[in-house]
Amino acid sequence: MTKDNIKLSESGNPPAEGREAFLAGGRGALINEDLAPVPPEKRTWGTWNYAALWISMSLCIPTYMLASSLIGGGMNWWQAILTIFLGNTIVLIPMILNGHAGAKYGIPFPVFARASFGTRGANIPAMLRAIVACGWFGIQTWIGGDALYHILKAWNPSLADVDTQSLFPQALPMICFFAFWLLNMYIVYLGVESIRKLLVFKAIFLPLAALALLAWAITAAQGLGPILEQPSKLHGNDFWKYFFPALTGMVGFWATLSLNIPDFTRYAKSQKAQISGQAIGLPPSMTLFAFIGVVVTSATPIVYGSTIWDPVQLAGKFDNKLMVSFAMLAVIISTLATNIAANIVSPANDFANLAPKKINFKTGGYVTGIIGILIFPWKLVADPSGYIFTWLVGYSSLLGPVGGILITDYYFIRKQQLAVDELYSSAGRYHFSNGFNTVAIVALLAGILPNIPGFLVTIKVIAADAVPYWISNLYNYAWFVGFLVSGFIYWLASPTPREKAP
Repeated sequence: MTKDNIKLSESGNPPAEGREAFLAGGRGALINEDLAPVPPEKRTWGTWNYAALWISMSLCIPTYMLASSLIGGGMNWWQAILTIFLGNTIVLIPMILNGHAGAKYGIPFPVFARASFGTRGANIPAMLRAIVACGWFGIQTWIGGDALYHILKAWNPSLADVDTQSLFPQALPMICFFAFWLLNMYIVYLGVESIRKLLVFKAIFLPLAALALLAWAITAAQGLGPILEQPSKLHGNDFWKYFFPALTGMVGFWATLSLNIPDFTRYAKSQKAQISGQAIGLPPSMTLFAFIGVVVTSATPIVYGSTIWDPVQLAGKFDNKLMVSFAMLAVIISTLATNIAANIVSPANDFANLAPKKINFKTGGYVTGIIGILIFPWKLVADPSGYIFTWLVGYSSLLGPVGGILITDYYFIRKQQLAVDELYSSAGRYHFSNGFNTVAIVALLAGILPNIPGFLVTIKVIAADAVPYWISNLYNYAWFVGFLVSGFIYWLASPTPREKAP
């Protein structure tokens, strides 16, 4: 077994007895232990492991905020729930399709991307996905720091409300933010294993806390009836103008995982396990937890006279100091667990793909933490419109095109056949031209381009009347537009037929 001719098993993976030789023969610049294929004997995840993974990741504060932001935007309860269910059902499709390669070959997302973008070009989608994860890390860290500040505020009511309208909030909220940030970095320093007990705590406690919040909302609003009777503020054309970008935002919520799902499915016992597990775990758990967020948010105008879409702000209004402190401590612990599991592991792999021999999990985690600050997360969650239209829809315009290219290449060009050894070789078919597949890069840019005018209008860099409405309106469908345009151009421009993998 040599560097240039690494023998694979029939499944396309290095046999267990040849793993060390595979690592040694993988050309050091393209492989490390984290990026190497998972051998068959270590693929132990079954259906319920994937269902549990999605249930755990869905039960988080941003999911609650996702649902409540739709209420804050004017939808009634069933419109919000239907939008969330549709969005998660749609994103489940690329989730399962991209997960196939991970389950079949045991490879992570950055390595899978080499098949379409090239051994060096794969860093482009990996970095796009990593930067988005850094943004999510920053948002979760801000939520945890905000919860810490509300504990202090509960015992010292004279403290002012957090000002997220200014470029920087006040000093004390920022100190709390950095304190929680340091706690996250300490967990990164200890390693992923240190988070397991927190994940168990979250899996048990957060559903109980969510049900307690639901019970409070029903009791405080004097029954479920007044909550569900809250009318929609969107009618006729106004509803559809809000619905389509909101649906795009719902798809965008998990657009990151729809790309890097091979990071998890590489441990699957079978294709059936990853498919059925994700179908059982994703849409139902997202919809159920979102329902709680919708009900509680719909109760706030009845109880307090105004819509409160941020659960941390809501819990801060409770009169009992111990109750506020307990609720905020739960938010802090569950947010810490989610942050490490969902927003550190994957970008760490993506950053490692830049320089496998120099960047490991800890280094990648520290880079994620720094970028998470620079993205100004307090501004992203300052109001519902910014959360949906700027953040969720905005990054979906970058990730949709990547998804279109990956799926087109794997299913329509390569017919689900990959030569795993050549994914780690700078002399194989996936090296293309100097490590970059020009067709993929052109297709990616073509998919992003139509959404740029609408994004610039949304963030008010250019005036709405400066571009034709039909062009700027494409941004409302950003993920779908990018996915279809990039996928079609990649299919059209890719040479066929491709040689099959051995």
